[in-house]
Amino acid sequence: MELRTLHYFVAVAEELHFGRAAARLQMTQPPLSRAIKQLEADLGCVLLLRSPTGVALTPAGVLLHEEACALLAQADRARARVTALTGPVTLTVGTLADSAEEFGTRLAAAYREHHPGARIRIRESDLTDPTAGLRAGLVDVALTRAPFDDTGIATRTLRSDGVGVVLRTDDPLARRDGLRLADLAERRWFRFPDGTDPVWQAYWTGAAGDGGRCDGPVVRTAHECMQSVLWNGTVGLMPLGHTLPEGVTLVPLTDMPPSRFVIAWRTADATPLIRSFVRIAESAHRTADPARVE
Repeated sequence: MELRTLHYFVAVAEELHFGRAAARLQMTQPPLSRAIKQLEADLGCVLLLRSPTGVALTPAGVLLHEEACALLAQADRARARVTALTGPVTLTVGTLADSAEEFGTRLAAAYREHHPGARIRIRESDLTDPTAGLRAGLVDVALTRAPFDDTGIATRTLRSDGVGVVLRTDDPLARRDGLRLADLAERRWFRFPDGTDPVWQAYWTGAAGDGGRCDGPVVRTAHECMQSVLWNGTVGLMPLGHTLPEGVTLVPLTDMPPSRFVIAWRTADATPLIRSFVRIAESAHRTADPARVE
């Protein structure tokens, strides 16, 4: 059994769907299906029960998933030990606003366990660069939020969150249990600087749903967004569940697509160390939030 085939099997076993697993692996479905069928032939047993809605693990599949995860983790540790002989390896992780803090403690501990000799450098970006330095080649991997222009960039969704509109607490709309973008059509929205990723800008200014007029102040950070709401009465969007400063309220938007918290990396630079970081991040996030929405 090749490690690559085990990596394929783990993806299918965790997604329980060939299409989602293929998207996660950045490949098409036919070669993935062939690889799993060959694995079953090599082992002489059925690993997956296939149906029109997805797949289910057989007892043999459950056992192989456990063993495969252990083997892949051991392979990562072996690579790290071999690499450590040539000196410390540095992995630069880009973060957007507070994205690294969402489960950073658990991720840092897990990564140190697997790669004790690696050094991690954190680079925080402002809201003008949703790739957190990835597209500019300043970081190796990024913890950020989609959507953005992902040309040449692979992403893996760690969690999907609902989105709300940030309003001053004395705003009449702040008393509502939910709002639609149309309710905000006459409001002033904050703007991003010229040159900001247009996909990202359209989503967070409501323009993707014809909601934002974007004629408010220009902002670069989440703090500036909050101050824009407090001082100027503008409106902005943010994921639900964040702690807000006094004087502002977050009201859920019922017609906004969810915000995806993702890990991202350049497809051309998918080194073993980066792939290991992605796997560890996914595992750490499953441990932190086993009921996450994809």
